[in-house]
Amino acid sequence: MPLPPSQQVTFIYVNNLDESHRFYCQTLGFKLALDQGPCRIYQVTPTAFIGVCSGKKVNHNDGVILTFVSSDLEAWHQHLLDGGFTVEKPPSFNEKYNITHLFCRDPDNYLVEIQIFHDPKWPNPT
Repeated sequence: MPLPPSQQVTFIYVNNLDESHRFYCQTLGFKLALDQGPCRIYQVTPTAFIGVCSGKKVNHNDGVILTFVSSDLEAWHQHLLDGGFTVEKPPSFNEKYNITHLFCRDPDNYLVEIQIFHDPKWPNPT
């Protein structure tokens, strides 16, 4: 069994990134943890985050990605395969966001991502 995830990120897509920034950062008081340009990630708790992204048409049927951060991506990949889950995208590097990630779906068809942030500004748990 791989190491349990150490952080959790939920990504949502929005129509207006600046308006969403004001809401999540100023109204709710979440700290901007990482600005990736089209995605801004806010710290909700020491280990939980919400990513607010633009650039994709908002569709509330498929606009949620449940993302878990783990340094053990290859073990998670094998664990999912061994569990009979279909991995829609095996571990791969995403240059735009400087991450390595994989995608699968949960039993209710929610998109689940497990990823590693390579940006040194990403706040790792202590």
